[in-house]
Parts: sequence; C-alpha cells; structure tokens
Amino acid sequence: MPTTSKRITGIMPSGKDGWEVHFAALARKQAGEDILMLSVGDHDFDTPAETVAACVAAVQSGHHHYVQLPGLPRLREVLARLSADCTGADTTPEEVIVTQGGQGALFAACQAVLDPGSHAIIMSPYYATYPGTVRAAGAAFTEIDTRPEDGFEPRPEAIEAAMRPETKMILVNSPNNPTGAVYSRRTVEAIAEICRRHDLWLVSDEVYWTLRAEREHVSARSLPGMKERTLVVNSLSKSHGMTGWRVGWLTAPADVIRHLTSLNIVSSYGMVDFVSRAAIAAVENGYGVAEIAERYAARRKVFLEAMHGTNNVGVRGSEGGMYVMLDISQVNPDAEAFAFGLLEAEKVAVMPGGSFGASAEGHLRVSMCQEEPVLREAAARIRRYIAAQAAQRSAAE
Repeated sequence: MPTTSKRITGIMPSGKDGWEVHFAALARKQAGEDILMLSVGDHDFDTPAETVAACVAAVQSGHHHYVQLPGLPRLREVLARLSADCTGADTTPEEVIVTQGGQGALFAACQAVLDPGSHAIIMSPYYATYPGTVRAAGAAFTEIDTRPEDGFEPRPEAIEAAMRPETKMILVNSPNNPTGAVYSRRTVEAIAEICRRHDLWLVSDEVYWTLRAEREHVSARSLPGMKERTLVVNSLSKSHGMTGWRVGWLTAPADVIRHLTSLNIVSSYGMVDFVSRAAIAAVENGYGVAEIAERYAARRKVFLEAMHGTNNVGVRGSEGGMYVMLDISQVNPDAEAFAFGLLEAEKVAVMPGGSFGASAEGHLRVSMCQEEPVLREAAARIRRYIAAQAAQRSAAE
C-alpha cells in the first residue's frame, strides 16, 4: 500500500487528540450509564424553533441547489453587520466568507496566511484544534503559556521572546476556550502593537463574543492599522444555538476573501442552500442570542458558587464562554488521571487541561452545557471525589 502524506499524518503526530476521557464517557453513557457529561461544548438544548422553521420553509420552497462559493449574498450581508457589532469595525460583504463552522473559518485563515516552513505563535491554553490546524498548513508553532495569576492573559514580552524570522501569524482567542478569560483592552492593544511592528497577521477567534460577563469585548480589528492584517474567526454555533448546522464565517481583507473563494472551489464548494437561509433568519432576528447568553451566565454563577471553598482547588472562568476551569494541581497534578478517576468513581465526565496546551496541565475544563440542577450535582460529586482522594492520601501517610 502506498504511504499517506506527511501533511495528514502530521496533524496529530502523537496519535492522541486529548479527547480520550470524553469518548470513554460517551461510550458508557450510550451503553445506559448515568454519566454527567460536562466534557463537551455542545448545547443541551435545541436550536431555537424559529430558526428550525425557517430551515423547513427553505427546504419546502426548493432551496436545494448550489450557492455562490463565498456564501449567499444576503447571508454575507447580515454576517458583515454582525461582524461590525462583534469587532467594532465597519465591515462589507466582500470582507466575509461563509465557512463550514468556526473550524472551517480557522482552517481557511491558516491556509490563507501560513506557508510550509512558516511559524505561528499560539496562546496556551487553546482550543484543541489549533495545533493541528496550523500543522495542516505545513507550519510550525510556539505555545505561549498564559498564567492563572494573570487571569490567563498573555504577557507581551513572552510573545516577543517567541518571535522568529519566519513568524507570520499570532493566534488569539477571547473570550477564551477553555479558560473563560476575556482579554483586556490593554492586552489586545499590546498584541496589536507587536503585529504592526513585526508585520504579522493576527488571527482572532471571537466565537464566544456574545457569551461573556460584563467585561468589555475588544477586537484587535477595531484598532489603528489592524483591520488590514486581522482575520476574525466566528460562528453561529454558540451564539445562536446552531452547533450542528455548521455555519461559520471569516472576516478578513477583501483580497484575502477573494483568494479563499478559490480554496472553497477545491474544498467545500460552498455551503448548503437551505441551511444558509435559516442562518439568515437567525441573524436578522437574533433568534436565541440574548436567551443563550443569559442562560450561560446563570449556569456559570451556579457552578462557581457550588465549587467555592473546595479545599486545594482554584476555580476560574467567570468572565466568559461556556466553561469553567478548575485548578486541581494540588489534589493531583495529573489531570488526565484525575479525570479518569472522577469518571470511574463519580460518573462525571470533564476534560483534562492538557488537551488544551501545556499551561493547562493540572486543570480541568468543565462544560456548562447542562441545566443548573445537573451542574450542582456535578459540583457535589467533584467535591466528594476530591475529599475521598484527600482521605486516601492521609491514610497512606
């Protein structure tokens, strides 16, 4: 048999993707066990009924055909307006391309600005697909550790220290998955200054911009000299409750979008017609947006309160997103072992922090994609497991 390409085998060179705990828990749940699934960022509620009705109407009206490669013109128009709201910078439809989910936008962005042999800088903790997406473009990367004591915001001097002659891109994510951090204006301005000084592209993942606490969302795209070098990844998955619909978009300079249309020719060949029309209705009417944001704000508060005061555990994640991070390094620095133990003893599935980068070692990511009583119960089980671990250590000493 011929060998496969190095491009494909190099995406996940270790053979592990960090999701082993989740898939083990999912298999047990599907087999009938009462597992509390707090490991994945998929809503536990359905897409708003109005969006579903718009899709059904589009199907029944015969919208089953190919659409323009960058997206339906009307969808690009409404997403341009949404981008302006998100980034604080005027946006035209020509600066938007519709993609298959936020991951499609991230893939397109990396393909647009990275060449084989080039170098990217990624903030850690990061969304789990970042390294593989950079590798798929043939590029190398350096992880910049962000620290809990800094609220998981990067230090500019650490970014500067990671610069190489072949560096072409910095990748940031705020509000952040998995930490829930929302970068301050000062941090975003410092990153923008580095991009301008070194003539770099900035890829800014802002998928969670509607799911945040009172803290201001600052997009680097709105800053002087940044619109022409910033590519913003976005999606309707979390904001509009449309995870399985796979509607994302990339906002970028119009010249970049024109080149990415060629990428669509050889990859997706465009989006689904009737799904695109449902997305138009969802964006134009804001179906579910305020309700979803309020729901996750309430859930974060409930879980944080339930975990407050747990011995030897740091609780983070009150600024935004749909996750909470638990620092369990004083209980067990091996977060994967802790997560498997928690699954076995208490039937709670969480993600070990190492899945999101080295700086998240010793942490757990807990998804808020369950109703408040389930989150309270999960917190009680986690606390009970931690207490049992402490009792075992005391007995062994």
